Amino acid sequence: MRFANLGLLVVDEEQRFGVKAKDRIKELKVGVDVLTLTATPIPRTLEMTLTGVREVSNIRTPPEDRHPILTYVGPLDRQAVSAAIRRELLREGQVFYVHNRIQSIDRAVAQLQELVPDARFAVAHGRLSEGRLEQVMLDFWNREYDVLVATTIIESGLDLPQVNTLMVERADLLGLAQLYQLRGRVGRGTQRAYAYLFHPEEQSLSEGAYRRLEAIGEFTDLGSGFRLAMRDLEIRGAGSVLGEVQSGHISAVGFDLYVELVSEAVAELKGTQVDTKKVKEVRIDLPLDAHLPEGYVHDQQARLEAYRRLALAETHPQVDDVAAEWEDRYGPLPAQAAGLLTTARLRVEALRIGLTEIVKLRNELRMAPVNLTQSEEVRLQRLAPRATLKASEGAMFVPMEFDEDPVVFAVDFLPRMWPRR
Repeated sequence: MRFANLGLLVVDEEQRFGVKAKDRIKELKVGVDVLTLTATPIPRTLEMTLTGVREVSNIRTPPEDRHPILTYVGPLDRQAVSAAIRRELLREGQVFYVHNRIQSIDRAVAQLQELVPDARFAVAHGRLSEGRLEQVMLDFWNREYDVLVATTIIESGLDLPQVNTLMVERADLLGLAQLYQLRGRVGRGTQRAYAYLFHPEEQSLSEGAYRRLEAIGEFTDLGSGFRLAMRDLEIRGAGSVLGEVQSGHISAVGFDLYVELVSEAVAELKGTQVDTKKVKEVRIDLPLDAHLPEGYVHDQQARLEAYRRLALAETHPQVDDVAAEWEDRYGPLPAQAAGLLTTARLRVEALRIGLTEIVKLRNELRMAPVNLTQSEEVRLQRLAPRATLKASEGAMFVPMEFDEDPVVFAVDFLPRMWPRR
């Protein structure tokens, strides 16, 4: 294909592409912008985002009324298989059963029919003709079958809200991204979904398989693909930034040192300094209920990220951006969240002025460190005639009225005492 003016390349399901394939597409036009979409980034891709080679944006808000998928990881239990299928039939749902061997898939169907004679079974795999495979999926969509026994051909692209139980044989042979994508085929409606990831009872697992199954059983929250990919990065390594290997090669250096070295190299090529930005500390000790209630931001990870973003804000526009994002994602601000934003704006003022401490002591506000010029001393006498300066402490004490809100007072006083330029 020849493009007249190719400017943007979008790669969906990025984890299914190899480096050669992606590089071949990018060769169509030098300097093309590339947007890749994936629930579980390949270690090499994820590592490139962590070191600054690529930018990353996370969508963590799940669709409304979605529930986390209850995940069972353990040895294959025929009784559990039978009970799970029967439970799904009782609530008029359907089942995915993954048997990733075409040669023995018919035998697996026969065994399942012995366990649950009442269920209707269909088979889907990549060696079926296009017409036959399409007909099987249409019949399954129309509920002519209860259980679809398939290979990993179903791992992406299917959206069947009526399918809410998944069973995977030999889950120990599949990768983390595959397991996560397979689990994502169920629980796409409002019903509670179940995923059973089985491994052979009589065989011992390799260390890699054990860690993969441990990770998929641990990360069951909605939108946990990024954290799962981080674990995959730890297990397999980051691969080669400039080569075709998408995992490995990191254990000899250590992850932290490796990220630091690559970050420095990227910054040098960009002509910038490595971002070592840390949160600047300002002690604000005022009587104010300032936090994000669990009822407002339900997900703990999202709350921590919200706190982190607000803590990094150093200007009023940045605080306003955070406030706008909260209202957009979670709705109108409750009083506690509004108090948290007010505290953030007070912190921004303190950073602008150079204060590291704003504390209420009885009916006074203590602000430090303070070193006033002559004109500032005149302004202080006009704004707060009873204010005192203690040179030994490098602090200023400003009295308030008995019933005055110290937060409101401080937010009003600081910009008047130190006008913005």
